[in-house]
Amino acid sequence: MCLAIPGKIEAITSQLDATFRVGQVAFGEVKKEINLSMVPEARVGDYVMVHVGVAISIVDEEEANKTLALLQQMGELNALEPPASPKV
Repeated sequence: MCLAIPGKIEAITSQLDATFRVGQVAFGEVKKEINLSMVPEARVGDYVMVHVGVAISIVDEEEANKTLALLQQMGELNALEPPASPKV
């Protein structure tokens, strides 16, 4: 199943012009570089739905938190975390 996961834009990290931007998006404790080209109106502090590394829409904070809580209950957020380092 394909999911879009809500995250909060914390910073714009790269910008070619007003449309082609990359930002640091936080998914709880996990932070990822996300393509913001499909949401040129998105700003730092906005919540966006992210699918395969691309923000596809802006959502309000309440909706983002509800979705994150449901995904957490389903165990779907584990894929965002980096794999554990092997113990030596």
